[in-house]
Amino acid sequence: MCCPRTCVARLFATLVCLAVPAAMCGPVQAQPVRVIGFTLLRTDLPGGRHANTRTMRAAVASIDGASQRLVAEELASKPDTSTQFAGWSPDGRKAIIVSAWQSPENAAWEEEHKTFRFNAETRLLDSWLVDVETGKKENPTALNRVSFYNTGLFYWPKDPERLGFTALINGNSHPFKMDLNGGNKVDLTSGKSGFTYGFSSSPDGKRVAYHKDYQVFVANADGSNPVLVKTGNPFNFAPAWSPDSQWVLFVSGEHYNCHPHVARADGTGLRKLADRGGHRGVTEFLDVPDFHNGSSDTPCWATDGKGVFFTARVGEAIELFRVGLEGAPEKLTSSLAGTWHYHPTPSPDGQWLAYGSRRGGVRQMVVRDLATGKETPVTRLTTGHGAMWPHWRPGK
Repeated sequence: MCCPRTCVARLFATLVCLAVPAAMCGPVQAQPVRVIGFTLLRTDLPGGRHANTRTMRAAVASIDGASQRLVAEELASKPDTSTQFAGWSPDGRKAIIVSAWQSPENAAWEEEHKTFRFNAETRLLDSWLVDVETGKKENPTALNRVSFYNTGLFYWPKDPERLGFTALINGNSHPFKMDLNGGNKVDLTSGKSGFTYGFSSSPDGKRVAYHKDYQVFVANADGSNPVLVKTGNPFNFAPAWSPDSQWVLFVSGEHYNCHPHVARADGTGLRKLADRGGHRGVTEFLDVPDFHNGSSDTPCWATDGKGVFFTARVGEAIELFRVGLEGAPEKLTSSLAGTWHYHPTPSPDGQWLAYGSRRGGVRQMVVRDLATGKETPVTRLTTGHGAMWPHWRPGK
């Protein structure tokens, strides 16, 4: 997503001993600076959704906002092509970057009909692995290609030689597992119809979760023995595994009126954690009309797995909350009317929370010290620009 281009992020800093003699300090220790990947974009260009989403650019920055740069800009060199930051390799060396192209003609059709249209002639979406230091790029989704639309790429936990992703095939979304170079693509779909989404592996690598036709399923790592998580609700969305692989977090309820729930890895033990107070569960990322109504704003696990971060409406603001698996929610922010918080994401060490915050009409990226509540702006964007979808770089 487009925006200011500044200098290359410094990835390491020096700890300085203060208030004690140098002789008592011991050797100076180098510590990695916390780095976030996210996406920048224009938000107010006339012409609707595509006019703005095609400006998306993947970026990285240190959390103090002192350094910021775009990643793999060349992937967006073709007109009507964008990039989006989608994750990291476990060692933090490579970024997962989505490149997406759409023809202007298809975009105009979608604006007119207020719906998406996907076909190989008018769209191409691939998920790349990009070394953030050298710029070397790999496109495992293109080798022995199974689809023109490949998203949700992730490194398979406990199996460093495998990747997972989701491919759109004949109008249906299929979860796949493949080798690091893109070889040996295996379709893990149970049944060939329905739209599978939110596909992910448990951290221990033994189970997978996804939602299909807005119902959440858990299954073995090879896709066998899928179990429906029985909620009794028509809308169930975005399953996410707890760090200990024992629970699955998702939202459940009605569309635009759904709330954080958890269930055990075998699909039992359903529990509602909190109510979102009328929050529709999406955040609008454009300042012009968007026929898709924005981006899903889903809850996430705390790093220690003992709680969940989520957003909920309080008055005229969308506030940040934290809730344990037992107990009442704790409100983390108190904001002016019209403020929106979105996409909370905890740091790997659990000390910080990154999130987007729309304040004064501009969507900024912010981090919060969870111990003190102090906020630090990562971006300082001007009107008509926005920052979305944070991803913490794993520590080294």
